Amino acid sequence: MTHRPGLSLAAAGVALLLVSATVPLGAWTRPPKLEYTIKTLDNGLRVVLLEDHSTPIVHLQLWYHVGSKNERPGRTGFAHLFEHMMFKGSKNVGSEEHPSLISSVGGQSNAYTNEDTTVFWETVPQQYLPLILWLEADRMATLRVDESTFKTEREVVKEERRLRVDNQPYGRLSELIYDHAFTVHPYKHPTIGSMTDLDNASIEDVRDFYRTYYVPNNACLALVGDFDTAQAMDLVTKYLGRVPRSVKEVPRDIPKEPPQQRERRVTMEEPWPLPAVVVAYHITYDGDPDSYPLHIAAKVLFDGQSSRIYRKLVYEKSMAVAAFGEANIIEDPNLFYAVAIVGPGHTPAEAEQALVAEFDRLKAEPITDEELLRAKNQFARDYIIGRESDQQKAAQLAHAVVIHNDVTTADGEFDIFMGITKADVQRVARAYFTPQSRLVLTVMPKPTGDAGAAPGGAR
Repeated sequence: MTHRPGLSLAAAGVALLLVSATVPLGAWTRPPKLEYTIKTLDNGLRVVLLEDHSTPIVHLQLWYHVGSKNERPGRTGFAHLFEHMMFKGSKNVGSEEHPSLISSVGGQSNAYTNEDTTVFWETVPQQYLPLILWLEADRMATLRVDESTFKTEREVVKEERRLRVDNQPYGRLSELIYDHAFTVHPYKHPTIGSMTDLDNASIEDVRDFYRTYYVPNNACLALVGDFDTAQAMDLVTKYLGRVPRSVKEVPRDIPKEPPQQRERRVTMEEPWPLPAVVVAYHITYDGDPDSYPLHIAAKVLFDGQSSRIYRKLVYEKSMAVAAFGEANIIEDPNLFYAVAIVGPGHTPAEAEQALVAEFDRLKAEPITDEELLRAKNQFARDYIIGRESDQQKAAQLAHAVVIHNDVTTADGEFDIFMGITKADVQRVARAYFTPQSRLVLTVMPKPTGDAGAAPGGAR
């Protein structure tokens, strides 16, 4: 249940200006700061408000600080399952009535779950602010969790997994990477969960998850739009401030992944048309000083068809039909990885060698002035476009509060990125892209005669 807003023509124009190579280093215009108000209610709910009178709408985001990393072994998929359950009725609202009420007043609503958070949002005409606050308070305090609804929604999630993961070529790639890169940290398992764990889940497990994590002292409300701050805060307190704080502290006993001591190499088979090669490294967490140069390194290596890895493997050597990567910098230390889908006439060993060579090049020599400028221009573009709408501003503020525990980072990160040097990028490359922290995963096409074998049999 996700929604990705599109870009306006105005934003596209800004982007074109920002990526112009004629802009000298250090000449970026800093976007205006977000003029927010932040407060913690007596029940522990953190509230951040930002007035924006450009359009007569209000956007609400309610972030629960619970994601797939808060699930225990054998109970994976609960955070995502509960995202679905939150639309199945509460004391005063029937099943699926929540989105219907929003639609009936001309609004939109949706939700999403990731490793660290579960987020619910609504956008409505500004006069309906009391409605969406009441709706969120009602399901936070009195969600209806019954056996029949739970079983029905569990089947919906299982079908979603089949559609998005199991029945898609390379759909399990991310799952395989994380399963082999992590040993104890819950990032090891996918947010959508496993079929076995979903089948084994009980109604009491689900109710306990709700009582533990869906509480005001584990949530942040971000509100952006056409309202008066004092009046909006009064409304938030009236509705959500009445939800009782949990008696117990929210558990944060996440197993810490031990440092990897030597390179891991895994070869396996999947029913995919072409081989896939992954080179992955363990990296730091979101907000750590090293995370910012790593973002720049990712743009140099992966961002666009002119990036180093795409240009080298696809254009110059023609050994891959696709080459991409990700710096997954989130709340706990995660992964920085590159993927090559190996083309006919070439071997996985060639692709692995080419990928490792690009990481080693980043360690051996500084990136060029042009690459640093391009990466900073891309970040400035993303930063400005990424806070164009009320929804995007709310996400920036809530992310700063929940993940960084510091709302000032919503504005402060722009200056950090603009101050990164070539030496910073080379330093973090040398620190993290080491042989001992590396995973090399090779996934070969499963022979036709093995079509009935279980997925990932070679593992």
